[in-house]
Amino acid sequence: MIAAGCSKSKQPATVTAAPAPAGQTVAVAKTTFEPMTQELALTAEFKPYQEVEVMAKVSGYIKKMHVDVGDWVKQGQVLATLEVPEMQDDLVRILAAIERSKADVDRARNEAQRAEAAYQLAKLTSERLTAVFETKPGMVARQEVDDAQGKARVAASQVDAAKSALSASLKAVEVNEAEAAKARTLQTYLQVTAPFAGVVSKRYADNGGLIQAGTSSHTQAMPLVRLSQNSTLRLVLPVPESAVSQVRVGAPVEIRVQSLGRTFPGRVSRIPERVNIATRTMDTEVDVANPNSALVPGMFAQAVITLKEIPKALAVPVGAVDHDGEKLSVMVVKPDNRLERREIKGGIETPHHWQVIAGLEKGEMVVIGRRDQLRVGQLVTPKEVTLEAAGGK
Repeated sequence: MIAAGCSKSKQPATVTAAPAPAGQTVAVAKTTFEPMTQELALTAEFKPYQEVEVMAKVSGYIKKMHVDVGDWVKQGQVLATLEVPEMQDDLVRILAAIERSKADVDRARNEAQRAEAAYQLAKLTSERLTAVFETKPGMVARQEVDDAQGKARVAASQVDAAKSALSASLKAVEVNEAEAAKARTLQTYLQVTAPFAGVVSKRYADNGGLIQAGTSSHTQAMPLVRLSQNSTLRLVLPVPESAVSQVRVGAPVEIRVQSLGRTFPGRVSRIPERVNIATRTMDTEVDVANPNSALVPGMFAQAVITLKEIPKALAVPVGAVDHDGEKLSVMVVKPDNRLERREIKGGIETPHHWQVIAGLEKGEMVVIGRRDQLRVGQLVTPKEVTLEAAGGK
């Protein structure tokens, strides 16, 4: 007998994939395009745009000082008046010499005219006697003809001498007139004027004092005043050698004066195109307008020069970048949440961000904060923060 039996069919069990294990939580920031500006902050002190010790051009006594410390003056304004009595006497003497020279000119001119008339008469007499001697032999002796010709030559010499005397007299007038012009010019030096508009920052002399002419380096001449042009001030910035190639004339500069709590605009005005060998810096000048005299020479200021501006730069936080000599690298969280060490090529650096020229793409996540406990290939849980927060803004 055959026994038949039935069995219950079994269904395959459903397998549920286990979730990926959660790794260490790390703070990350996504790379993004940002406008970046590279700046250089330097400290310097304000100097006058122009400053000069005003000297007298002639020696003399100070008749009157017209200005004092703190006075604002215009260009050409009289600062002091000197007194040199003998200078007027010299001018009177020279003017008298001019009149005498003019009288000598008149006398020499009359002598020249008389000599010319005598020469013309002697020449005519000589020509007539010579003509008679040649056309009518025997009527005039040869001796008479020779005497007449000799007198004509003497008269010609006298004409030349008279003309030379006249020329010498005319030159004497020119010399005396030049001396008079010099004397008048020296008299104008009795009034010492301002070479430019500015403020008197120091006064050296008083009324009645003797001042030596400041026209020679061999004299110990004392200046009258020190004049400073403060309507525009200079800042001389010691730009380090590493940044010299990035500084250009016209570059914007933000001048921060801590003592006033104010900021002033400026621009790079002059570059010497030479690095100081002793300091390895280049003195770069910035002109700062000072129309209201809010700034005073000697004040310290911090000047921030804009070296480079990039309107759209791929950026990562400074805190995400690791340095190994000149090599730069970051920890990147890959799509599978594992860590990868990525070498990058950096561009400009700001206090908060690095520009990335190569090695990263927009939107990739880089680890910020401490990374000494992390390793390549490690599974992590990224916690995103904004680029601004990561950069400390």
